[in-house]
Amino acid sequence: MSAPQPVVEPSGRAIERRANPHTVLMIVASAMFMEQLDGTVLATALPTMAHSFDVDPLRMNVALTSYLLTLAMFIPASGRIADRFGSRSVFRAAIGLFTLGSILCAQAPTLWTLVGARMLQGAGGAMMSPVGRLVMLRVVSKSELVSSMAWLMVPATIGPIVGPPIGGFIVTYLSWHWIFYINVPIGVAGIVLVTLFIDEMKEPTRTKFDLRGLILSGIALACLMFGIEVGSRGAGSAWIVAALLGTGAVSGGLYVVHARRTPRPMLDFRLLRIATFRMSVFCGSLSRIAVGALPFLMPMMFQLGFGLSAVSSGLITFVTSIGSLAMRACAPYFLRRLGFRNVLTWIGALANGLLALSAAFRPGWPLPLIYAVLLANGFFQSLQFMAYNTIAYADVPRQDMSSATSFYTTFQQMSLTLGIAVSAAALAASIAVTRHTQPMLPDFSAAFLFVAAVSFMAPLLATRLDKGAGAELSGHRDRPVSTKVVQDV
Repeated sequence: MSAPQPVVEPSGRAIERRANPHTVLMIVASAMFMEQLDGTVLATALPTMAHSFDVDPLRMNVALTSYLLTLAMFIPASGRIADRFGSRSVFRAAIGLFTLGSILCAQAPTLWTLVGARMLQGAGGAMMSPVGRLVMLRVVSKSELVSSMAWLMVPATIGPIVGPPIGGFIVTYLSWHWIFYINVPIGVAGIVLVTLFIDEMKEPTRTKFDLRGLILSGIALACLMFGIEVGSRGAGSAWIVAALLGTGAVSGGLYVVHARRTPRPMLDFRLLRIATFRMSVFCGSLSRIAVGALPFLMPMMFQLGFGLSAVSSGLITFVTSIGSLAMRACAPYFLRRLGFRNVLTWIGALANGLLALSAAFRPGWPLPLIYAVLLANGFFQSLQFMAYNTIAYADVPRQDMSSATSFYTTFQQMSLTLGIAVSAAALAASIAVTRHTQPMLPDFSAAFLFVAAVSFMAPLLATRLDKGAGAELSGHRDRPVSTKVVQDV
């Protein structure tokens, strides 16, 4: 990692950083660790929480989607707020809000109270992840981006590794309330470290805050995602689902008209003119549908289909994250040897094949074989997302970096939410067709196969990426780097 460089304020005055990029990345990664730990621990505890709230386990996916939905609503504003108020202030406030939401989640007496507290968590997470990524992008050079991204994600990957067994242990031997209380010491430590070691970095404010754009995009994203989620669970009547989807579509159309007339819209679709960014948004969103489905489907399959306890389920599902962690040290090598296009096509296809293989899991399978499939799946899935997350910013100008992180993270969270909704809808459809009274193993298999089929479109579309794309980042020199920015996908 390079030595610390002075930060230049909008006024032109240079100030010395109080910590080198290595320290800053560690702090950002720790915040991501807290967020990832929270999600994976919660996924393992959902069946137990459903019993505590006296609701059907399938209804518990609202505890996941409500958080992701709030992220999608507020992430568009994260970059602009960081530019206006400073990345340190916004990052610190986001950690505090997430920690407060965790405390309220632990004290929730009903499912809908939990949903409200999860939305408060989501408001903090909406600022925490994209602003943390923005801090990283501002302290490292493009030549260091691959290694920095890999290093940054190591602590964040530990969250999913320890989350399932910790979640299983807590709900089996303690109480599900403690899955939220464990965020409190991490959040407090994060607030202190941000105050001590992260500098206040701002970008010049070129235009006024796009409040109308935030309202329109928020309504559109909330109604569309909530309409899909309600429809997937069959929780509302057809006219309610239609009203939500219709309102979302109209708001989205109004936002598109507004964005074309606004110099600096909240979600700037002009960034999609950049070929590498556009490909990463579209293909990455398709791939993340599978990732969003896994935390919902896998623990339920092992607990409801295999009849395992929450702790036993957690000790199996965490293997996927071990594979993801193992990939971090290998990512620069794969990208340097293969290049971005080959990783996103061939490695992406392999990852989807392993996901489809999960549909064949049965109690009679040897446990080491299940471990091997999950380990390999985690490794290759993580490698393709490392490539997506890195190449997205390969050609983005510095002055548009905050807009790009907000835009990219918004669609990232939308696809994760869609993954839960799609998998829940596929599971419910299979139950209806088979006339089962509760989810059975064939129903989970059908859901896994459907999600894998949707995500397989991503490596197919990635074949359109230029062979030399991102060569400056990966070091892959198979052919001269293309300088073409606008191309058809």
